[in-house]
Amino acid sequence: MTRAFPPAGNGPRVLVLHGPNLGALGRRDPAHYGTFDLDAITARLDALAAELGVAVEGLQSDHEGELVEALLGARAGGVAAVVINPGALAHTSYAVRDAVEACGVPVVEVHLSNVHARERFRHRLAIAPVAAGVVAGLGPASYELGLRAAAGLIARG
Repeated sequence: MTRAFPPAGNGPRVLVLHGPNLGALGRRDPAHYGTFDLDAITARLDALAAELGVAVEGLQSDHEGELVEALLGARAGGVAAVVINPGALAHTSYAVRDAVEACGVPVVEVHLSNVHARERFRHRLAIAPVAAGVVAGLGPASYELGLRAAAGLIARG
């Protein structure tokens, strides 16, 4: 399933990508991910975007190729930065890693849970070495801090 979140705000565009299984937030493993859903995260990001002077738009996909295409098309599509929660692809996807590295705009990786306090296989992040930064373990605030970081990276040029 793929779900697009329409642009909100004015200013440089920030693309927010949500990877596999994140469409199930609110009902998936609340002990790790909380009870909020993507609509709640989107509303918080829309409000913050107005404060930061950026425009956010989003895409949630359970399909790795769609995320790769969104990353590789970001710069040509006028996106100034990306915030991505790759979900489990963070640990396994060299395709997403390579697209982050090649996309031509700063990318901030975010995770709702503290991946380093979870199962051992989650400790390794394949994308992190090519991301501008990583925010993890703060629930929905991870996205908000990721957006703040992206806006700062845009401002620095």
